Amino acid sequence: MAEVLTAGQEQAEGELIRQAREGDERAFTALMKQHQSLVLNFAHKVCRDRSKAEETFQDTFINVYQKLSQFDGRSKFSTWLYSIVTNSCLMKRRRRKIDEKMQAYDEFPGEKEGGEPALQVADPGHGPMQTLINKELQDHLDRAILRLPMEYRVVFILRDLEGNNNEETAAILGISQEASKSRLRRARAFLREQLTDYLAD
Repeated sequence: MAEVLTAGQEQAEGELIRQAREGDERAFTALMKQHQSLVLNFAHKVCRDRSKAEETFQDTFINVYQKLSQFDGRSKFSTWLYSIVTNSCLMKRRRRKIDEKMQAYDEFPGEKEGGEPALQVADPGHGPMQTLINKELQDHLDRAILRLPMEYRVVFILRDLEGNNNEETAAILGISQEASKSRLRRARAFLREQLTDYLAD
């Protein structure tokens, strides 16, 4: 869920940011510890893959360290973090698609590509035992989310899974609020259609 800080927490966070921007390594470490769960969880939801999420987690904090001077405080620090994670996931996806296309060309020279590679469902990891029906529904949802174009997927995750409002989501992605609303409507409609077919069985 989107972070909601008290006035005291915002003041303390602001002081850590100020100290970190001045080169205080301990302040930077403390700042990152406060937000590591947010970054890792969001990266996993977007990337849908644990190893890619961990790579994004590392890349995000490197980017924050390098770009902290660019944070102007006009938005929440968590909003700025969301935008860095999103950009990192998008860049990784673009590089992965290029690598996949190059690999397909190497394996089948002269053949025209036949579409996107097969979708991979993220490893759900270890957790409480669930009923078979819930497991199947979760698998269907994971596959449906993976089928969403990335621009729709990120909006859906930011709004419906992370709990950001439309204004925050638009700011994170650098788009208009109307574009954010439109993408969310399309994402929800797509997922509803995918799950309706499953639940009707």
